[in-house]
Amino acid sequence: MLDASTGVSRALREAPPDRVVEAAGRAIRSALCATNTVVFVADYRINGLWPVLDSRQPEAGAEVDQSVLQRCFSSQRPVQETDDRGRCRLYLPVSVWGERLGVLMVELPDVPGDEVVRRAADIAGEVALALRAADRETDRYRRARRRERLSMAAELQWELLPGRSVSHDTFHLAGQLEPAYTVGGDHFDWSLDDDRLTATVLNGDGIGLAAALLTAVTVNAMRNARRSGGSLVEQAELASDTVYYQHRGHRHVATVLLELDCVTGRVRAVDAGSPHVIRLRGTAVSRVPLEQQLPLGMFAETRYDLQEFELEPGDRLFVVSDGVWAADPSGREGYGERAMARAMRATRLQPPPEAVGTVMRELQAFHADADLRDDAVMVCLDWRGSAGREEA
Repeated sequence: MLDASTGVSRALREAPPDRVVEAAGRAIRSALCATNTVVFVADYRINGLWPVLDSRQPEAGAEVDQSVLQRCFSSQRPVQETDDRGRCRLYLPVSVWGERLGVLMVELPDVPGDEVVRRAADIAGEVALALRAADRETDRYRRARRRERLSMAAELQWELLPGRSVSHDTFHLAGQLEPAYTVGGDHFDWSLDDDRLTATVLNGDGIGLAAALLTAVTVNAMRNARRSGGSLVEQAELASDTVYYQHRGHRHVATVLLELDCVTGRVRAVDAGSPHVIRLRGTAVSRVPLEQQLPLGMFAETRYDLQEFELEPGDRLFVVSDGVWAADPSGREGYGERAMARAMRATRLQPPPEAVGTVMRELQAFHADADLRDDAVMVCLDWRGSAGREEA
């Protein structure tokens, strides 16, 4: 048998990017004596998990219970199903760096022992890493993720994202855009460097493609400053000047920039206009008191002040755009008045990727499942504290 840690990795590295799934299947069948394998990926709304099918064999892997896939995906733990003949289906989370991509199903001739399950889980991690890298070189996995056609604006927004989740010894971060297939100007971005997490949430002015283009310029201006070693303030000021000199104050981007010190839990912030920062501490939900400054791009050479606040181990931060906070279908009170806090409290035992889904589903229910009138972006950050890191 192939050694799981070398043979599968080699097969994935040598495979063309659009054939990673097939290479993984061949290697897994050899390494684990499996009879079949299927890779499922989560869609943009994270409403389901869908097989990455070979176009030459469209029927392969289509008959799988979504509830079992969702159980594996949500718990991030292996799940087993055994039929009356003793054959087993093993479901494994396909995740890397905290990013949940999907589920790997492995069919085995009999019930696996703990060592086989461990090896299979390691292989699923290798598959996740390969898929993450291959995604830049082929459209195949993007096609599997979309259940309907993306608008041009949404295509830009999803391509601009760093991912949907990232994990670290001291924090776990996740975000979601809605409406997933037509989102315009709302966006989030993050980067982890030298025990410092920088996260931004943006609410671009306008709708559709114009809003998406405005947000893309703003995000890349902040990235340019950040990658050149610029501080949080310098990131905000470069982005503001860039937007202003493009639009002369007629367009602007409401933004909050956060920088978390992963060792101390101290957060530096620049609040440029809108997205709301909400803290869940125990069962208490409260807004983090930040002084709102001018949105990016309103005036030439706007200067921004830095603010700071502390996180305690176990704290959860939600950052939400006005599309979440101020949603008021049918003239009722805004979602942020009371309903949002109830939804946030309900997520206490869920990890951030599940938490953003819960609050977004409650937002959809608040709209009686009608399409959202406005773009909505949500980011959830759990601060674990540095003690767990020291023990690891």
